[in-house]
Amino acid sequence: MKSELQTAADKLIRDIFGVQPGETVVLTADYESNNAVLRAVSDAAREAGALVMTVTVPTPGSVGKAADSDLPIEPLAAALCACDVWIEFNHQWLLYSTPFERASRENKKLRYMCLVDFDEDLMIRTIGHVDTPQLQIFMRKVAELTRNAKTMRVTTPAGCDVSFEIDPVHYVACDCGDATAPGVHMLTGQINVVPRFGSIRGVIVFDGSVTPPFGTSPKTPISLYVENGVIQSVEGGAEAEVYEQYLRAFQDPGMLKMAHIAYGFNPGAILTGNIVEDERVWGATEWGIGYVSEIDAPPCGQDAVSHSDGICLRSSVWLDGVQIMDQGEIVLPELIALMPKR
Repeated sequence: MKSELQTAADKLIRDIFGVQPGETVVLTADYESNNAVLRAVSDAAREAGALVMTVTVPTPGSVGKAADSDLPIEPLAAALCACDVWIEFNHQWLLYSTPFERASRENKKLRYMCLVDFDEDLMIRTIGHVDTPQLQIFMRKVAELTRNAKTMRVTTPAGCDVSFEIDPVHYVACDCGDATAPGVHMLTGQINVVPRFGSIRGVIVFDGSVTPPFGTSPKTPISLYVENGVIQSVEGGAEAEVYEQYLRAFQDPGMLKMAHIAYGFNPGAILTGNIVEDERVWGATEWGIGYVSEIDAPPCGQDAVSHSDGICLRSSVWLDGVQIMDQGEIVLPELIALMPKR
């Protein structure tokens, strides 16, 4: 019998990506990536009849475009522009970097997924053990309700209370375990929304992990006071001071702009400090700060040198004044009927 890890890797390649014989699969990694996961996914791709290449680079000092100076941009971009599937297993993510931008812009057949810092347990819990077909039905309905709404409000017991307008031009990404079409995909269990730029107002409170710069949950929640989509101040304990200094040290106005919000809906996700998993903790919402790609917010996106994400646990959500979630639990009857087992 195959190990649970190999079974999860097979599910990723065959069911989620739908890899076909003869396709080219590129796995990217750095010195802190998990070799067991890389080998399992590589073996799964080979078994599916694909041609596989793993590209490993020294761990960059930062993420996104801030990692560019540590990357062999031309050869890396060339490989990513020529493959059918790119799965990123880096520790310091290449998402939003120049090679990522070039590949997503020039490679029209590319199917990409960001699975940074994946280890064996994470892959088994968030891919192997998930009832993907039922989760897809549930998540697609949440995404539909969100796309059709004009406004969204989010509160949490930690003090978050933020509202914004939903821009019909911006992409509402439903990452429900289907990466068979070209585009940028994320781990199963997240619905990503890019609000209308300039419409976000209120206080956003991170009481889950914040990455970068921490990679862990703050001892005292970090409160971001936001007007017109821009962070005006950051309050809380010592970590709030460090976080504000971190954002302002880029000397880039884009690093004070809110980028996106996402629902977390992966039944196997738990709060571990790995932002890819933490973003999918059931009932949490996640806010990104900084860069937004032109794919997510056409025609120009939102320029910034890097990107940071923080988690708001036990979220309550209203769409056009109708509550769909209360402190992390679904309360809208039509959604309750579609929920997968947790």
